[in-house]
Amino acid sequence: MTTQELIAQIREKKSFLCIGLDVDINKIPKHLLAEEDPIFAFNKAIIDATHHLCVAYKPNTAFYEAYGIKGWQSLEKTINYLNKTYPKIFTIADAKRGDIGNTSTMYAKAFFEDLAFDSVTVAPYMGKDSVEPFLNFTNKHTIMLALTSNKGAFDFQTKEIDQKELYKHVLETSKTWENSENLMYVVGATKADYFKEIRKIVPHAFLLVPGVGAQGGSLQDVCKYGLNDTIGLLINSSRGIIYASKELDFAEKAAEKARELQKEMENLL
Repeated sequence: MTTQELIAQIREKKSFLCIGLDVDINKIPKHLLAEEDPIFAFNKAIIDATHHLCVAYKPNTAFYEAYGIKGWQSLEKTINYLNKTYPKIFTIADAKRGDIGNTSTMYAKAFFEDLAFDSVTVAPYMGKDSVEPFLNFTNKHTIMLALTSNKGAFDFQTKEIDQKELYKHVLETSKTWENSENLMYVVGATKADYFKEIRKIVPHAFLLVPGVGAQGGSLQDVCKYGLNDTIGLLINSSRGIIYASKELDFAEKAAEKARELQKEMENLL
């Protein structure tokens, strides 16, 4: 998917909502456990109920890998269903990969070619040659961790080096890499005060923003400094939407939560 196609979807739906499909089998409605593939059954119901309210879905691969080959098959069914049934939806493999060249190339092939995701999250700690292999794929997007929403982000990301925070060095350096126009960045909603500084460095890039909802991030605060001329934000909510109910009406309740966020986004736009 091209960036322009993503922007078109945002404007059409008046939404920049991304729904995280982080499926814990212990939290899904009990009646689904009788299904052949409970995880996929849960995802399919959530997707069918919310696809008109969001522009992206983001499965965190850890929640699938934890169940071995069956979990990976559930992930494959989920992405295949999205690509076949809702091809205009932007898909994110939240895998946080990143390794030296040959390994990163294989990771990229796994998510971009085999599973056909539109994007994948990567960690930049190993530098240029761990990220550039992901950037070589046409109309695919690499979403690099910049400033995350967890408490541990302050351990390294905000430490000053040469009188500048590390995350700023990461953002500035990444812009010099080959095909850097294919980069997006993860910036946590719980770090809303930092968005003004981040936009000075990457004014045009899309930012994937976790932390709204269950983690306490404010949509209003993020948009105050994060929005740009092309919207430039994908706001992720996972638990706050997909676990809105454990009853038979779980998909409808998820849609209600998604609609609340979509309406708030529509007003902000």
